[in-house]
Amino acid sequence: MKTLIKYMFVLSGAGALTACADLLETETKSSFDTETVFSNYELAEGCNFGITQALLEKANHRGRYHPYVGLNSDIEWANNWSNDTEKVTNDNRQAIYGYNLLPTNGEMNTSGSSADAYSPYYTAIERANLNIKNLRQYGDVANNPDMAYLLGEALTLRAVMYYDLIRAWGDVPFRTEPISDDIYIPKTSRDVIFKQILGDLQEAWDYLPWPGQGHATTTDRVSRAFAKGLYARLALMASGYALRPADGAVGTGDPGSIRLSSDPELQKEVLYPKALAACVDVIRNSGMSLYPNYEQLWRDLNNFDRTSAGTGREVLWIFPYGNNRGRWNYSFAIPHPGTDQYLGASAGMSSRGGNVGPVPTFWFEYEKQDTRRDVSCVNFEWEYVSGSTAAPQLAGIDQWFFGKYRYEWMENYPYSGGNDDGFKPPYMRLSDVYLMAAECAIHESCSDVDGGGLNNAKNYLLEVRKRAYAGNEQMAQVYVNAIGSADAMFEALVRERALEFVGEMLRKTDLIRWNLLKTKMDETKQKISDLNNWSGDFSYLSQGDGYIYYKVDGTKLEMYGLLPDEQTAPTDNTWIPYTDSKGAVARYMPCASKTDSPKFTQAEIDRLYDRDPNTRQYWPIFQSVVDNSQGQIRNDYGY
Repeated sequence: MKTLIKYMFVLSGAGALTACADLLETETKSSFDTETVFSNYELAEGCNFGITQALLEKANHRGRYHPYVGLNSDIEWANNWSNDTEKVTNDNRQAIYGYNLLPTNGEMNTSGSSADAYSPYYTAIERANLNIKNLRQYGDVANNPDMAYLLGEALTLRAVMYYDLIRAWGDVPFRTEPISDDIYIPKTSRDVIFKQILGDLQEAWDYLPWPGQGHATTTDRVSRAFAKGLYARLALMASGYALRPADGAVGTGDPGSIRLSSDPELQKEVLYPKALAACVDVIRNSGMSLYPNYEQLWRDLNNFDRTSAGTGREVLWIFPYGNNRGRWNYSFAIPHPGTDQYLGASAGMSSRGGNVGPVPTFWFEYEKQDTRRDVSCVNFEWEYVSGSTAAPQLAGIDQWFFGKYRYEWMENYPYSGGNDDGFKPPYMRLSDVYLMAAECAIHESCSDVDGGGLNNAKNYLLEVRKRAYAGNEQMAQVYVNAIGSADAMFEALVRERALEFVGEMLRKTDLIRWNLLKTKMDETKQKISDLNNWSGDFSYLSQGDGYIYYKVDGTKLEMYGLLPDEQTAPTDNTWIPYTDSKGAVARYMPCASKTDSPKFTQAEIDRLYDRDPNTRQYWPIFQSVVDNSQGQIRNDYGY
């Protein structure tokens, strides 16, 4: 009976599942023991659904993890930051963004019904461990491909959980078996975790079909392509740089240092050939391809196109929020003022979206022919123009937003106005696989490996660039042809991953593994200063004296005056000059030397980080967790 209760709990936690209903309706409770559950596909499938359900609490993925884990970076930062010293010191959210998060942070150190962002991962892992153990014992996976799929799915989802934990907290407690006697355990070196979950994924992908086949017909179910892509992501992370305690000092309060792993199994020469092989297999055999149109990809994602697994599709896996769950657009979308033609009545007068966005200089990193630019970075927000009708309006040069996320593109399931919007963020896209393949291919260990070498790396990069420069593909070809060395390719990939994935919260983790986190963030601070002073790459702004023009086209707003060839007034009278609150034509671009111009203060620029990000690459485990660990958990990294 104890076993039955345990699995009834897992099933009920998975939401309104058919499997749970069937369990209660078909036979008496006592007849459903562990063997019955895990030898029946529908019942065991419900247990797998329970793994990700554990992360749907307010304080976890949707409300505390996703909105913060990737910030700040050299390309993404929080909007509406305060320069007030008191708020900088005490504001819980600003502390998270600015690398000043403490274990007692009021936004994250929560408990009870609003569990912290850390603990529910272990609920998910416990469910995965139970499922893995019992599918191995009762699922007959050697002879039943349906049950083998569930084992592969559970192994992959457990790897997802540990990847998320490591990228946020570094070294964490580690379990691969269901809890027995040892409820409280200390942290384990991430090297041990990496080796286990990399091996798990190698096992899992043999059980999983390619996207669009078997049970992997939608992108909220894992596939062989995702397991292999996740393997590559973990391999690059495990073999890269990170803030690590000294060997043997995990969980002792060690401040750590930025270094590579000393484990011989986690070196680039060992993992890169394996990661490349995984990526090449996905590229050649999955049947997947990049969307031909970058904007349409994001329109479909906002429109809940969760049936996009299979031939000709790009998304390997989405985080499986329900249609009325998740706070991605709530946090990241272009802002709306409240109830309008796109936000439901329950939104009231409370704005949604725009908490974070691209740094003010990032739009300028794109060439005008790059179709990703105006999808990824926009400088407008929605404001009321008549009653409850809103329209795009200029937001100010200091506030940019992610155009990938738009309430106005949610046509099939319009946003009702509550705290949850249902957007399902892509966890991995095929362009990531191409760029990881290119990064592996240029490593010396892959020069003679199938799919390796500089020429193959150039071909992988070219696929991503050609889509970005649709209609101007020759520009992509010329750019790639000019890359003449592995070092030049690496620099191109550092740049390309920024242009392709801004707003997808991958950048911070990339910068950490490249040992470029503070270096690139300091470069961004200098670029913002240059924008503010019309110097460096922005010296051309003095020609137009900071004036800009705009026009609204339906749900979009176009701007003129930002680029070097736009520093004279437009001859087309459809462009509207920017005016101030009194209706007078005014400067829009910041300039520190002009009294009538907006400007960035040094405090605003410095808010990109309040503490040295290299010493705060990871969050602390929160105080409520430490206090309840029976002395087993202690924070490292100087917390």
